[in-house]
Amino acid sequence: MQVRDCLISAPGKAILHGEHAVVHGKVALAVSLNLRTYLQLKASSDGKVSIKLPNIDTFVCWELSELKQLNSCLSGKKEEGQCLDPELVKRLREFMGVTNENLDSSTTATLAFLYIYLSLFGSGEMPSLTVCVWSELPTGAGLGSSAAYSVCLAAAVLCASGAVPTPLKEWEQTAGWCQEDLELINSWAFQAEKIVHGNPSGVDNAVGTWGGMLRFLAGKIIPLSRVPLLRILLTNTKVPRSTKVLVARVKDKINKFPSILIPVLDSVDAISCTCEKVLNEMTCEPIKGEHYNILEELIDINQHHLNVMGVGHPSLDTLCQVTAARGLHSKLTGAGGGGCGITLLRPGAAQ
Repeated sequence: MQVRDCLISAPGKAILHGEHAVVHGKVALAVSLNLRTYLQLKASSDGKVSIKLPNIDTFVCWELSELKQLNSCLSGKKEEGQCLDPELVKRLREFMGVTNENLDSSTTATLAFLYIYLSLFGSGEMPSLTVCVWSELPTGAGLGSSAAYSVCLAAAVLCASGAVPTPLKEWEQTAGWCQEDLELINSWAFQAEKIVHGNPSGVDNAVGTWGGMLRFLAGKIIPLSRVPLLRILLTNTKVPRSTKVLVARVKDKINKFPSILIPVLDSVDAISCTCEKVLNEMTCEPIKGEHYNILEELIDINQHHLNVMGVGHPSLDTLCQVTAARGLHSKLTGAGGGGCGITLLRPGAAQ
């Protein structure tokens, strides 16, 4: 099988509002970052499939003969791309000797790769290839590093399998896909995200696929074309945490205190919608101090809500306190529990 070499990149993301609430059917606003993950796929003739992830010190190689043993009952997977195949995931975990106790970022990234590779090549000829992924995004910081990886992975393997075309012409340095191809890439990236995070919202992989600023609600993605330029200070607390654990924690709290937490989710939804309205106003009329007053208040309210959900952290509290002492407003972005925070900077704010 002829596989064409390719180099693909996808951006990270920051959530402005709606993290965690989006998992439960509420609106989220997310924006892509100028920090990217890169994937290089190269065909090889050594009869092996290799993946190299230098950022997390992961280098794994399999003989094609090993992977062909996992090749049964995979016909028709190309057209699906919507629902995770639990039987395949189970077989891959057994193949890799994975248990819940050793399920770290290296293991889940490798599982995601094998899942996409076998799903898309399992019903036909399985090519020998090498995939190398590197990133400008820190892992476990709430900036969508796993989603950017998943998008790159899905796009590269879909291209290699012929499911989507390779859009790059010889005279071009960069190129993108049509809407239909992007939707297919996004659907497979979402499957990889499920392997990594368990019950992701789909926001991160959508931003990684389409870029820009997006409104996300119950799986429906609406790109926001009219958005003002906002200056955001991004702070990495460097406190590691697990998105899967934090998402499960919020779900447990909602199940335990539904009459308390459901109104909190509704309030977060209203915050996202109000923020979107203000941002739209800022593109239709002269930007005023009152616009920023509202955006800052929304940040403060949302941060309090996120603490109520149980996803705050002392490091994030410190960020909010330090920036508040300078008249600035901050909140966590992403899953919380550490990771990154964002601070809104007004025009003309000192560096």
